Amino acid sequence: MHPVVLLIGKLPHVIGNVAQELDHLPIQWLGAHDHAETVRQLECEPRIACVIMGAGLDDQVRGDLIGLIAMLRPDLSIHLKDRASGPQGLVPFVERVVRMEILDRRTQMSSA
Repeated sequence: MHPVVLLIGKLPHVIGNVAQELDHLPIQWLGAHDHAETVRQLECEPRIACVIMGAGLDDQVRGDLIGLIAMLRPDLSIHLKDRASGPQGLVPFVERVVRMEILDRRTQMSSA
């Protein structure tokens, strides 16, 4: 069973494109684009390993979602993409986070 990553972004199709471009990784992708969808995913999927949030949401929404995630799932790390790298920076950012946060740790744990 693959680890689960929750991607939160401004537009629903952004999440689909990221998951499609990174389908070579052994990850199950979930997406959310607003408060209600984020709550639903967090409450329905206990296997979420981390949350990655894109830069397209405004600061108020990002802050609200960070507080919500921390309250509902204090076990999760939350990774925020920078704005300077633009939309084209999302896929490389997500891949770096997943490799460092999930895949490398899994490898280290299985070799220990």
